[in-house]
Amino acid sequence: MKAVIFDLDGVIADTARFHFIAWQQLAADLGIVIDEAFNEELKGISRSESLERILIHGNQSDRYSEGELAVFANKKNEVYLELISSLSEKDILPGITAFLDELATADIRIALASASRNGPFILDKLGLSDRFETIVDPSGLKAGKPAPDIYLAAAAQLGLNAGDCVGVEDALAGVQAINAANMVSIAVGDAQELAEADHIFSSTALLDLETIQGVWEAAHHA
Repeated sequence: MKAVIFDLDGVIADTARFHFIAWQQLAADLGIVIDEAFNEELKGISRSESLERILIHGNQSDRYSEGELAVFANKKNEVYLELISSLSEKDILPGITAFLDELATADIRIALASASRNGPFILDKLGLSDRFETIVDPSGLKAGKPAPDIYLAAAAQLGLNAGDCVGVEDALAGVQAINAANMVSIAVGDAQELAEADHIFSSTALLDLETIQGVWEAAHHA
């Protein structure tokens, strides 16, 4: 195992709630009601796909032009950026800083594979930019999660084979992307929802290199 590739929202920091507030506000402007249960469907997927799902949910999928959709997506992002402008180190999820320290001490390389185009901005706000060797730009990918593209891109940017990497996610679409990339998948969250992962931690506070190394070794000696 040579690298750990992280998702961002719900893994490094709890920014998912800001996405929900911003999407809920945009949906309301369009006369669509979304709740937290529906928001679970938006976890881990791109901005454009999230908007598409909201419009389908509100029976408005064929109502708008490409230009209008772009305006809506930008409007949502402006609200989101305003919400996250106050992010700081206190918003890093429990155990993450210690886990990043553990990886660095073990010379395990670290990358970010987030569907959010705001990854660099958020890492900077959290004071974690220098911890990540590379960040994938999701705007340059052909397909978003659950396709493997973003994880394969992260491995390529590190100059590593996918099999040498482990991915960490909190959403099913992300776990499926890691699995499709033929990497070992580590999930954080609900065991039933994330059952497709190779190993599940109930909290970021429990992330542990020895355990993950063991999962990776077991997968490669199966």
